[in-house]
Amino acid sequence: MADVELTDPAKAAELKKKRNFRSFSYRGVELEKLLDLPTEDFVELVHSRARRRFTRGLKRKPMGLIKKLRKAKKEALPNEKPATVKTHLRDMIIVPEMIGSVIGIYNGKMFNTVEIKPEMVGFHLGEFSISYKPVRHGRPGIGATHSSRFIPLK
Repeated sequence: MADVELTDPAKAAELKKKRNFRSFSYRGVELEKLLDLPTEDFVELVHSRARRRFTRGLKRKPMGLIKKLRKAKKEALPNEKPATVKTHLRDMIIVPEMIGSVIGIYNGKMFNTVEIKPEMVGFHLGEFSISYKPVRHGRPGIGATHSSRFIPLK
């Protein structure tokens, strides 16, 4: 009986409507409204460091990145991810306009590909491309402790 209900397309659509996913909101503003929000109003929502950065104005390089992202999104086919845009701008603050874009963020050695999601709004790009290899604490090497003085080297 349960299999019959799931195969019926009308009932499956009705079940899908019933499932409520938690909608994303940034500081109380829903995603749809956030995408339509003017830059001045978005600046009022972000934290003080980002607000200072935006009030001092976006310089040439960050604006160039946003223009490249717009172009990549415009050229992408419907329901396809846009082309990756590479950048060294690790200090760029993620704005709602970037959501859905694919960015290659330079970490000092290579470009890490990151797809911008709504949860990333307000963060810096560099936070999603780690620039160091985390320390793996294993066994100490030769000479690391005083007891290793008594171990013959060869």
